[in-house]
Amino acid sequence: MHSSSNKLGIQISFLIIFLFIITFINAQTNPADVTIVRDKWGVPHIFGKTDADVAYGLAWANAEDDFKIIQEDYLNIKQLNGSVKGIEGAKIDYVIVMLKARETAMQKYETDISPQFKKYLKAYADGFNAYAKAHPDQIICKGIFPIDEIDLITGYIISFAFMSRLEAELMSLFKGEKFDQSYIGSNGIALNSNKTSDGSVFLDVNSHQMLEGIMSWYEAHLVSEEGMNIYGGLLQGGVTVFHGANENLGWAHTDNYVDLIDRYQLQINPHNHHQYLFDGKWENFEESKIKLKVKIAGVIIPISKMGYWTKYGPTFKTKRGMFSIRLAAIMDVRGAEEWYWMNKAQNFTQFKKALDMQAIPCFNIIYADRFDTIYHLSNAMVPIRDPQYNWTGTLPGNTSKTLWTKLHPLIDLPQTLNPNCGYIFNTNNSPFDVTCNKSIQHCDSTMCFDEIINNRSSRFHELIEQKEKFSYDDFLKLKFDITYPDTVLPIFNIPVQEIFKMKPEDYPEFSNELKLIQAWDKKADTNSIAASWVLLTGYYLQQMAKQSNKIYRTDYNYKNNCYQNALVDAKKHLLKYFGTTEVTLGQLQRHIRGNKNIAVGGMPDVIAAMYCLPTKDGKFTSFAGDSFIELVKFAKDGTHIETINAFGSSNDPTREHYNDQMEMFVKQKTKQVSLDKATIFKEAEKVYHPGL
Repeated sequence: MHSSSNKLGIQISFLIIFLFIITFINAQTNPADVTIVRDKWGVPHIFGKTDADVAYGLAWANAEDDFKIIQEDYLNIKQLNGSVKGIEGAKIDYVIVMLKARETAMQKYETDISPQFKKYLKAYADGFNAYAKAHPDQIICKGIFPIDEIDLITGYIISFAFMSRLEAELMSLFKGEKFDQSYIGSNGIALNSNKTSDGSVFLDVNSHQMLEGIMSWYEAHLVSEEGMNIYGGLLQGGVTVFHGANENLGWAHTDNYVDLIDRYQLQINPHNHHQYLFDGKWENFEESKIKLKVKIAGVIIPISKMGYWTKYGPTFKTKRGMFSIRLAAIMDVRGAEEWYWMNKAQNFTQFKKALDMQAIPCFNIIYADRFDTIYHLSNAMVPIRDPQYNWTGTLPGNTSKTLWTKLHPLIDLPQTLNPNCGYIFNTNNSPFDVTCNKSIQHCDSTMCFDEIINNRSSRFHELIEQKEKFSYDDFLKLKFDITYPDTVLPIFNIPVQEIFKMKPEDYPEFSNELKLIQAWDKKADTNSIAASWVLLTGYYLQQMAKQSNKIYRTDYNYKNNCYQNALVDAKKHLLKYFGTTEVTLGQLQRHIRGNKNIAVGGMPDVIAAMYCLPTKDGKFTSFAGDSFIELVKFAKDGTHIETINAFGSSNDPTREHYNDQMEMFVKQKTKQVSLDKATIFKEAEKVYHPGL
């Protein structure tokens, strides 16, 4: 009896301990442990005891500023586009189901994600759900909530697929069109003590991204007692900083051009259309009915569409046959976690260890730290491919020889560490032209890195070679430069520069305008009349190319009459909307949000780039280009950071910080940022706990 009692007591004790452990593991973040400090610009500085506390606070703060925009992403994640946006939305839902992103997330989450990051993801989901519960009137579709960790991972997989040029591939597959991504470009610049006048290290974090919407930047500062103190930009709904800096290091991302997706044409069994040939045998398609919901005339109607998959991956029926696509981006679930460890890294060794995960499918990385290290990596999830095939075209989908299964390790990718001249940069140009001397590094030809030269890379070389050493003021002038290089390359992806070669005497009706353009100092300055003419003629030529589905300059046969017609159109435009042909760029090109409408400089492919769309009143409004900018100086007396955002810290029109950075942005001014907790609290506009 006594022995049995002891045994029962031990069992009860173990049960209590077990229940305590389970409760602890599944415990939700206590909002009282999370502090959100809004500075005078409305930027959230989020403090927590743990990293998970910070994740909860980030979700809440981001939702306060951008709840509607972030929910748009969950329409993708939960395939709800059709029920909100109708037929066009259902097409997106279909493609996303074909990617099997959710299935991959569910299969690999438990085994591939670390326990520490699982806690982080759960806390983020809890924070976002808590905000939704507290603000039910702001929910755009009831099927979105609640979200969980699988939703978050699924969202990253979907995003990575599109970052790998999925949209361009599908447009080419179904419509034969080339997808114009010319506005997506960025700058990253790092200088170490070999190139700076005071021995500091400078870093320019300067993505050219959409100014509004799900692909716009959100600025935040994340601080925990577990070693996180990162300040930077993240895309709406991101769970960590995508690029930015902490006390010891920082990095910038720029888009790189490398072959990340492959297309295969299948050979169908003429006697059984449910089979395709593979290594001499007929294989059955994996087939499934995909259930979609479509909003038609205000009513949600369920429809079904067949989905097909092969050994290669998602498979699509077209007028030209059946094609499979294969991309590594939809095979890995750890991309968000790689950024998490990059956020927490304190030196180059730790940062490089994070990169070794190779879970982020693309992007250049331009890195700098206070220890005088600078580094460039053209990061990519590139398959090891059989060199006997042309991987830039359509591949035979009937052989295991084209079915790659492994990726190149990081050491195979183009990279540069601490060049003697003291600088690295990338402006979406060739990964072999990122410093003083072009790299002689040879990569596997099947990687298909695009060795681009653009106006920004040409201009950077002009500027960096003007001085042996750069002061910080020199560095700022370089970053905010709005001048095209001496030899202008194509702008708008078309050869606008040909207009500089036209002889004014051959075009008497435009003699004065041509002289004006050809005397242009090539500055995209708000006071420049010549810049307005170049902008309008370039826009006309761009529209001609688009109407012919010829997006790229090599595809369209531009003739002299094209440029003449562009000048005619520009003149008509200026006279119609302004009553004069002497219109400055600042009159024509505007930065608009809410009650603010301000002249803005910059043009496509200058270092401080700006991309604009036409408005109904004949003007152009900014929509992409210089957006969130973070400038970092690692100096002997500490780390100094300054930033600016295109509009403000919030996308909510009712909030004070919706457009309060605009004046500074167009004047190329910045705001000072502190990583110091005491300073942040002292200068706070508002301090609170989420939901309390």
